[in-house]
Amino acid sequence: MGRKKDISKMSPAGKAALAVVGIVQAAFAVLAFWDLARRGPDELRGPKPAWIPVILVNWIGPAAYFAFGVRRDTR
Repeated sequence: MGRKKDISKMSPAGKAALAVVGIVQAAFAVLAFWDLARRGPDELRGPKPAWIPVILVNWIGPAAYFAFGVRRDTR
């Protein structure tokens, strides 16, 4: 097993970078939930309630929602 890093031993720059990554990740999820709430069922692939747990998966969930869940008009 790998070593677990102790946040208290991180440099201030490392802590700041970790905070920025966390904020961006949370903002990405909030954006996906906001988009999900505003879209009609005909604009999505699959039912709306099925996308809620998907979006909760860090990074991959919101990316999957935008990549595969939103129908794009190809006209």
